[in-house]
Amino acid sequence: MMMQRRLRWGRLDTFLLLLLISVVGYLGYRVEAGLEYRWNWSVIPQYLLRFDETDGWTTNLLLQGLLTTIRLSFWSLLLALPVGLAAGLLRTSLHLFNRLLGGTFVTLLRNLPPLVLVLIFYFFLSDQILPLLQVGERLEAAPQWLKALSVVLLAPADQLEAFLAAVMTLALFEGAYIGEIVRAGINSIETGQWEAAKALGLRRWQLLRYIVLPQAFQKMIPPLAGQAISTIKDSAIVSVISIQELTFQGMELMAATYLTFEVWITVTLLYFILTFSCSQLAGWVELRLRRSY
Repeated sequence: MMMQRRLRWGRLDTFLLLLLISVVGYLGYRVEAGLEYRWNWSVIPQYLLRFDETDGWTTNLLLQGLLTTIRLSFWSLLLALPVGLAAGLLRTSLHLFNRLLGGTFVTLLRNLPPLVLVLIFYFFLSDQILPLLQVGERLEAAPQWLKALSVVLLAPADQLEAFLAAVMTLALFEGAYIGEIVRAGINSIETGQWEAAKALGLRRWQLLRYIVLPQAFQKMIPPLAGQAISTIKDSAIVSVISIQELTFQGMELMAATYLTFEVWITVTLLYFILTFSCSQLAGWVELRLRRSY
């Protein structure tokens, strides 16, 4: 077992840190002096949390947008995983039609701009599919506890159809990338294991379920974690269809207050906290799986 090298802080590290601080300080100076910008960080906390006389402390625009981004990313990724798994299995199928079907899906969605896909799917789903299901009307007639649960887990009734359309769009888009991750994970399993399983008389679905996919999943964790982070970042695209996620709320707040840098730096930090937490969680899961094998 290789000994892990000890990390040491050297003079070069100190120099690079000081250089980075100097660059950030110079950029801040140029913003204030060159653009005659007046920083006003004191008002930003009130757009994160506000005090309501009835409910006490409650979330305001930026935290509301962050929570919507979390909900949007969670449901999109939850739907994208089975879509990606199906696409990956089709891509590695022994049947030509299945391979063509999976390949067409992956190729189309990976080679089109995500903004175009969002607009196409949004208008198709919101105009043709979701009105037939009458999701918003059914929720309006539902009990109060179900409405409250929808607000916490999804969106209010008047925004539910747009939210579901955005989730489905992101799920299909991210599912195409996850499909390639699944395909690569399956193909990374050594040929000998496939042949040994066939020699034991296992059917293909048994081979995939009990031998190939458990091993492939461990190899897929790092790229899947990267795709989960990409889902969070890609969720900003749906701001163009007025989904009130973090980027949309940031644009609305900037237009109302003209606090350009304060708002977008805060939005950036909120995105970073969210994506960094996901990467740390993925690293922990990967470590636990390594220890279990």
